[in-house]
Amino acid sequence: MKDLLMSITRGLVDNPDAVSVDIDEPNEEGVVVYHLHVSEEDMGRVIGKQGRIAKAIRVVMRAAAARNDAKISVDID
Repeated sequence: MKDLLMSITRGLVDNPDAVSVDIDEPNEEGVVVYHLHVSEEDMGRVIGKQGRIAKAIRVVMRAAAARNDAKISVDID
């Protein structure tokens, strides 16, 4: 899952070396939170107009997690 998030994000940004992902332990509901970190200059590229790209990233990640019977959430920090 982390590799999928990294590959999607690295394709969007100008500085792919600045992309990092931190993973939290599952909470009481079983949801694993992925914290995506990008450089300040690339923040707009990852979020997109009105958050459309960020929403699309979250949808793809939730769909991939559903195939593995997992629950995830993606936070862009």
